[in-house]
Amino acid sequence: MQAMIPFPEISPEIFSIPIFGFNFALRWYALAYIAGILLAWRITVHAAKRAHLWRANTAPMTPPQIEDLLTWVILGIILGGRLGFVLFYQPAYYMANPGQILMVWQGGMAFHGGFLGVVIATFIYLRRHKIDILPAADAVALGVPTGLFLVRIANFIKPELWGRPTDVPWGVAFPGAAAQNCADVVGICARHPSQLYEAALEGIVLLALLLFLAYRKNALKIPGQITGVFLAGYGFARFIVEFFRQADAQFITPDNPMGYILNLGQVGITMGQLLSLPMLFAGLVLIIYARRQLK
Repeated sequence: MQAMIPFPEISPEIFSIPIFGFNFALRWYALAYIAGILLAWRITVHAAKRAHLWRANTAPMTPPQIEDLLTWVILGIILGGRLGFVLFYQPAYYMANPGQILMVWQGGMAFHGGFLGVVIATFIYLRRHKIDILPAADAVALGVPTGLFLVRIANFIKPELWGRPTDVPWGVAFPGAAAQNCADVVGICARHPSQLYEAALEGIVLLALLLFLAYRKNALKIPGQITGVFLAGYGFARFIVEFFRQADAQFITPDNPMGYILNLGQVGITMGQLLSLPMLFAGLVLIIYARRQLK
């Protein structure tokens, strides 16, 4: 019998309260976003208060400015994440049902869309307040992995975004007909817990790397370097995990069971990999650019 881990009995709702005929529920998914944003904010403020970490011993933003920027970042995450999901993953469905585009409570957020939303919102804020873009971007990038870690844990609890079928002993038997719909599998189907892979790589490892570079290697004194490492690190981590993550259902067909968006014969590229490659490339370019400014 195949060794596997049964899915833990964790309710997606932390608590639920009936109010005036409506059922108000706090879900792990919502809490992950809230806690992730708040922790990222505190990490950024902590770094900004330590002038010695920055070039010319001057942080790019004050704590009040970081707090103001937080509102812009939240809007960027919500609008960008939702529109990214609509455009990248289910454009045909939402073109036919435009009234559901803003129904974020039904689920459906894309990291790459949220990332673009944050970039645009942050850029507008920094330009309006005449703040240097690269060092400010470094400050913001420092805390992002905390949010990524918590959201991936919430993806696991929900459960959603599970991995491909596997026979490794740490495979998880996710509940639900969709998760148990595994070709050529008789009985219970185990899948890679790809959400936890992403939580480890995009969250723990990337956060540890950024903090080490910032606090031990003076990386914040080189504007753009921390941002470049974050972009390249996330792009690389996501590209690797996509080999173990189940493709989105709309990309899977009888002729394309792996759900590749670009099929290259025996191998292919998923949508997640396709969207991660520009981040990886941009990160490497930014690291090179930042290092050259030292010469």
